[in-house]
Amino acid sequence: MTTQELKKRTFQFGVRIITAVEALPKSQIGQILGRQLLRAGTSVGANYRAAARARSSADFIAKLGVVEEECDESAYWMEMILARKLLKPKRLSKLVAEADELLAITVASIKTARRGRKA
Repeated sequence: MTTQELKKRTFQFGVRIITAVEALPKSQIGQILGRQLLRAGTSVGANYRAAARARSSADFIAKLGVVEEECDESAYWMEMILARKLLKPKRLSKLVAEADELLAITVASIKTARRGRKA
């Protein structure tokens, strides 16, 4: 997957996160969990873009670490939303799967980048 393709994919992830947050109930809990998910989910793409502009391999690895954290946090908030039955599982299942896939891609990229630094 190219940098451009991953930029597009992480951007679309953020767009889909926004749509999911808009579907949450307007209760206090829905709003709080929604804000958390919105912040983490939209941060994935923003931080990936920053990683793509990294000035060194160390900078790239550090910025991808932030992408990893935000991706994992997004999955956590979606799990919390599902546990509280604020959205139906069908509504979030593909988004949770996408978070998991983006997380796996990011972790693999970090490992590859670390190996490249040791060579």
